[in-house]
Amino acid sequence: MNRRHLLALAALCTGLLAAPALRAADGKLELIEPGKLIVATDSTFAPFSMRTPSGELDGLEVRVMREICRRIGLEYNPVNIKFDALLVGLIADQYDITSESMDITPTRQKQVAFADGWLESGARIVTRKDTGIKGPEDLKGRNVGALSASTFGKLAEEHGANLKSYKTAADAMQDLVNGNIDAVINDAVAGNYAIKARKLPLVMIETPLSTIQKGFAIKKGKPNLHAAVNKALTEMVADGTYAKLLTPLIGYNPAPKDPIRTPAM
Repeated sequence: MNRRHLLALAALCTGLLAAPALRAADGKLELIEPGKLIVATDSTFAPFSMRTPSGELDGLEVRVMREICRRIGLEYNPVNIKFDALLVGLIADQYDITSESMDITPTRQKQVAFADGWLESGARIVTRKDTGIKGPEDLKGRNVGALSASTFGKLAEEHGANLKSYKTAADAMQDLVNGNIDAVINDAVAGNYAIKARKLPLVMIETPLSTIQKGFAIKKGKPNLHAAVNKALTEMVADGTYAKLLTPLIGYNPAPKDPIRTPAM
């Protein structure tokens, strides 16, 4: 073998070693498009997914998913999808994974696979100070808003409330401020963030309606992608990267102490 052949071989080997995305996406991760992780998110649900003043995508789940992509060796390719259409599009192979603030529930687990629980939160009541609502028992007969297709609407109805559904949590909160409804059932992290960041004249009731974990949904039948996401997530929590990324946004580390783990199939 002459010197030219040796140089060509060396260049080829170097390229292969430096391109984990190409190797990872060679059909092994069941991706729609090689080298890219197409991620569905709804950028209207701060602080999980939102736009910065300059228009850039940011948020708790955005930061976590970007880091997962970096560790797997894939390009992060987000697409903006309304919450109520997330699972329909996922099952139809429009994207590889959802990173929206989605509760892991038995009903959803029948439809899709979830990566390990990545954040712990729960449902809480947000209201104005003048409504007289002090706890879950006060929701009966009241007009209560919740994000469409979320688990919050069911909780409102279970407590005897008149449910009004919204396309975005921000719209529900604004309707509450305007006096058009009596309360909103929202995620504890999102509700607290909205009240502080937007300086809303609202209060969050201490009594939780539920304690849940959030999960990244993946279409069933993609065990390699499922395993790769879980590995990256576990490692970033263990080495402190997760806390460094999320604590500046909400003031604490929301990682579950005992993450929900579900099978890929």
